[in-house]
Amino acid sequence: MSGGRSLFSEEVVLGFLEEVEPWRLLAQQFPSKVGGRPAWLSRTGLPSLPGLQCEMCRLPMAFLLQVYGPISGQDRSFHRTLFLFCCKTHECYTHNDSRCFKVFRSQVSRRNEFYAYNPPPEDEPPSDPEPDPNVLSVSGVKLCWVCGCPGNKACSRCHSVTYCGKPHQTLHWKHTHKRECGSQEAPIVTKSTFLFPESELVTEPEEEEEEEDEDTKESKEEEEEKQGADSLADALAETDLEEMAMHETEDNKIVQRFKKRIAPEPHQVVRYCRGGSPLWVSSQHIPSDQDIPPCTCGAKRIFEFQVMPQLLNSLCVDSTGASIDWGTLAVYACSASCNNDDQYCPEFIWKQDFSSDRLTQTQPS
Repeated sequence: MSGGRSLFSEEVVLGFLEEVEPWRLLAQQFPSKVGGRPAWLSRTGLPSLPGLQCEMCRLPMAFLLQVYGPISGQDRSFHRTLFLFCCKTHECYTHNDSRCFKVFRSQVSRRNEFYAYNPPPEDEPPSDPEPDPNVLSVSGVKLCWVCGCPGNKACSRCHSVTYCGKPHQTLHWKHTHKRECGSQEAPIVTKSTFLFPESELVTEPEEEEEEEDEDTKESKEEEEEKQGADSLADALAETDLEEMAMHETEDNKIVQRFKKRIAPEPHQVVRYCRGGSPLWVSSQHIPSDQDIPPCTCGAKRIFEFQVMPQLLNSLCVDSTGASIDWGTLAVYACSASCNNDDQYCPEFIWKQDFSSDRLTQTQPS
């Protein structure tokens, strides 16, 4: 998620949360990060307000994370970031339904109007490059005070802050702006409570394990289980029982594979492998090739990264009741990484939850 990547790679890169100085998460540092405001890459062609609304409740979505994934050897993707947004309305999170998420891709060439040609310095810049965080430099695009997304709706009294729409204007008014509106004093609160906690996504390659002997053993066990299941099904002559048994076996196998794969690094929150395959959490609701729509340019979409359930703990939203929730989120992006007329390009996300039976088994009594 940092540095150039080949067009396709089977290497899995893991993402972990780390607290850093705020300046390291500014757009000119090309960060991968979770929470806070989006560090918009291109300063023009940002997603529209309808494009950033939840398809379930039509309320503005919150920025969840962004992954910096440049493609080496492709100048138009020298800088390239994928942005993921989610709804904060708990009721919108239904089983295996992705409509409460949106993902967008932005990219610029090395020589562009927004950033220096050479890599950013490792030291803290001498001064704040963006004194007004609610206006993007160069383009002058105004941003919503609450969520950091495009917003041209200004407060009718002071005209000093803008919003993406009425819901966030009302939220800010009730929270602090009612007391601060028109005041010459500096705002008491400078960060919105709507945002998720902000952290950097630091990366390291996943270490490969020697699993030949184990794979042989598992293959043998699977064959024995299949023979046992077939014998039982023949004896009972009940097709529904056979299907239930086979489904349970398959689901257990996938869950155990998931647990085994993440065990060496249990705190991983993102797995990046452009052109690879996701690590699923259930045998149910796995997409076929036909389920992944092509890009608007006509090119096939390929898997790029997935968000792990461990991230929910850091967002302080993980609970057993109605809550923001997922088993894993798999993001698919244009295989050609097209320019999309220099607009932020919508990409595809697939939400997979843990199976209903397994979820019920894990609920506290």
